[in-house]
Amino acid sequence: MRRPAVTAVSATAALLLATGCSGGGSGPAGPASAPPPRTAASASASPTASASPSPSAPPAKGSVRVVSTVAQGLKSPWGLAALPGGDLLVSSRDGGTITRVDAESGELTVLGEVPGVAPGGEGGLLGLALSPTYAEDHLVYAYFTTESDNRVARMLYDETAPPGRQLGAPDTVLRNIPKGVVHNGGRIAFGPDGMLYVGTGDSGDTGLAQDKESLGGKILRMTPDGQPVHGNPEADSVVYSYGHRNVQGLAWDAQKRLWAAEFGQNTYDELNLVRPGGNHGWPETEGKGGGGAFVDPVVQWPVADASPSGIAVARGSVWMAALRGERLWRVPLAGGEPSAAPQAFLKGTYGRLRTVLAAGGDRLWLVTSETDTRGTPEAGDDRILLLEVR
Repeated sequence: MRRPAVTAVSATAALLLATGCSGGGSGPAGPASAPPPRTAASASASPTASASPSPSAPPAKGSVRVVSTVAQGLKSPWGLAALPGGDLLVSSRDGGTITRVDAESGELTVLGEVPGVAPGGEGGLLGLALSPTYAEDHLVYAYFTTESDNRVARMLYDETAPPGRQLGAPDTVLRNIPKGVVHNGGRIAFGPDGMLYVGTGDSGDTGLAQDKESLGGKILRMTPDGQPVHGNPEADSVVYSYGHRNVQGLAWDAQKRLWAAEFGQNTYDELNLVRPGGNHGWPETEGKGGGGAFVDPVVQWPVADASPSGIAVARGSVWMAALRGERLWRVPLAGGEPSAAPQAFLKGTYGRLRTVLAAGGDRLWLVTSETDTRGTPEAGDDRILLLEVR
């Protein structure tokens, strides 16, 4: 059996309510073995990589325990956001819908379909984030592919409306992010400064990553209304860092440093400590060794071991979901560097892993990705798991 039988724990709801909600070579590398066989703040403040180091490093070795299966039967899940009280919102990449997951019962309620989504290849309805003032405005932000571009829009979530009609009309925040069959980026998150960060891809056109006039192959930083932030590396530009191939994960550590997971091409996938205004090298370099002109990744992996997607920070470590690698990576941190070698968990147990989200304290939510046309789905796929991590 690929997966152990994990049943929902009745205490999960109380646990989620108690923990609340929050807000992936030549360097350190994890095991190279193949996975086991499977069956069919202020508006002007800009977080930087030079923040003070962590007071102490986490243990070199960690652990992961699957507490429960929160939900199952999801189709092409991609983005995940935690509502006040512990319920979750999850996007369907190919279905173009947003669904609410009851954290106690696992019941799924479709809020509605996002107008204008044009799924295809790696594009569709991707990342989700809640407004920093969600309690007052009930706005849900989404990154999605249309017939002409990738864009970010926000929608009013009206919980009192009938299921299927709870999403207001999209209000576009940012448009004209290049789209392609591959490398659409898609991760969005609000940072500790209250600003919206967006990870994009080069859409298969490698030259866009080095072109600072293009929104492709970048990490973008903007106000919740989509405007450039005072303090960005270049005035009147939302570009925060460049030289990225396909940014899939964004998360901040306790010192407000921004980390990003990124697909490599044929050799190395990357975990980057993002430098504002920094050139992270693609397509001139892949992995470490780019020289002083480029920002080297903090950790790199052979592509068969990673193909990284979402990341989260918990218990002093970055946790990175791997698609092709079918595992959850733990990278313990000491300041802006790993304090020990990365460690892999759940190898091959749940298949492809798409999104990981901090659930408060030592808890994470983890989303599988077997129904994205590249997996081998089994009964119950796809799932959201609740993890306890150390």
